[in-house]
Amino acid sequence: MAVPMYDPKELTVIGEEAGFLGRTPPTPVYDYPVTKKEAMKAMFRREPYWQMTSSDSSMMTPNVNPDNLARGFVFDAEHIKPIIGRTVPDMFGIHWEFIEKVNGAMVRPGKPFAEDANDLLKKLVWPEPDKWDWEGSGKINNGVFLKPDNYNKIGFLNGWFERLISMLDFENALMALYDEDQKDAVNEFFTRLSDLYINIFGHMIDTYPDIDGFSIHDDWGGQRNTFFSPELCAEMIVPHMRRVTDFLHSRGMSTELHSCGNNATQVPNMIAAGWDAWQMQPMNDSHALYEQYGDKILISVRPDANIDPEKMSDDELRAAARDFIDRFMKPGKPCFIAFDMSPLSANRPFRDELYEYSRKKCCGMV
Repeated sequence: MAVPMYDPKELTVIGEEAGFLGRTPPTPVYDYPVTKKEAMKAMFRREPYWQMTSSDSSMMTPNVNPDNLARGFVFDAEHIKPIIGRTVPDMFGIHWEFIEKVNGAMVRPGKPFAEDANDLLKKLVWPEPDKWDWEGSGKINNGVFLKPDNYNKIGFLNGWFERLISMLDFENALMALYDEDQKDAVNEFFTRLSDLYINIFGHMIDTYPDIDGFSIHDDWGGQRNTFFSPELCAEMIVPHMRRVTDFLHSRGMSTELHSCGNNATQVPNMIAAGWDAWQMQPMNDSHALYEQYGDKILISVRPDANIDPEKMSDDELRAAARDFIDRFMKPGKPCFIAFDMSPLSANRPFRDELYEYSRKKCCGMV
């Protein structure tokens, strides 16, 4: 599909998008030549219309999934706030407690649901998502929270390793991946877990016709390094992930892995597991990872830390935006721009130039 030629009228701001979770400032909405849904899909095809950012997609974590209430992370038409003062069970009946100070929920450590993976398989009662109120969730969200012109994605919080942690505690979960006496049980658990996720995701795709992709969380690392070797990840996690990403791709969905930690050594595994994009934390060198892997997986690249709106003129900010596009929007090798808490997310000189210059570059005007 040909990229439409740039028209200066596009730079007219016709609205603004609210910041994510109230933690980032509102960002401008331009008079785009196509919907953001079309533009984001084009980027996943590696044929971008302009430089897409972390604010160009809309995320839903519906209340119909018990995990979202348990984690205090419901974002849908019901707008349910985190429950304070008591624990809340997830889809497996594991209880989570929302901690206001860190604005997130956790399972209290020290009393795991099971001691090891073999015991886990004997104790588990598996969820029955076929009985969840999908019809009711569709009625309140379709056309209301989910807008047809937006690129809408489902956020799904508990991946494979994260789910194992919630049931065994961190140390036991990590040991279960390595222990030869537990590996078969872990693989059986992950196989059934993937079956469950495919079932849930199938319901979501059928229930919400405007959904375009999935952002699935599975944290693999800490500040300094990944939790487990790439070889172990390739053996124990990648095959199970690949079944799910293959299913989502077969249904026309994009797949993003949200994996916290210093996981640069795991990028080949992310690619092998079928992820289209990786949402990473700042301790990773997004610039180097773009150069190394940007032709195989969409990288969330951060602007240089020295781009400071408080210290730079408007002309300098515009030049910085052009430099970003020249470095990180190479043919067939687009990226997300990850603003996170950056003041650049709402800086008009930087944002305006980022949009205009990337539009011109995508349609061959520069």
